[in-house]
Amino acid sequence: MLKGLGNLGDMAGMMKKAQDMQQKMAEMQEELHNIMVVGESGAGLVKATASAKGELKALDIDPSIFNGDDKEVVEDLILAAIKDAQTRAADRSQEEMNKITSELGLPADMKLPF
Repeated sequence: MLKGLGNLGDMAGMMKKAQDMQQKMAEMQEELHNIMVVGESGAGLVKATASAKGELKALDIDPSIFNGDDKEVVEDLILAAIKDAQTRAADRSQEEMNKITSELGLPADMKLPF
């Protein structure tokens, strides 16, 4: 394509890869809003649903845990479910990033975005 221009041909290829990566990153960032993960605590008595971006979307609490004497336990279960959902969201987000780096031939441990 750019014969006779030395390393400029390689530079053009690198620029194309960078543009491809930028486009894939934008698409992936949008997709992360639609991917849902569920975190649980108390053997499933409390479930928190979050997007892969980490945004809390729903909270499902089994009514059996509502006992006036157990207020602190319920609060702890809710926090634990939310933290679990956030951890799962971060893991899923990293999983999606790894797919992109793999598709682009980048090292698997490369952290994106830069």
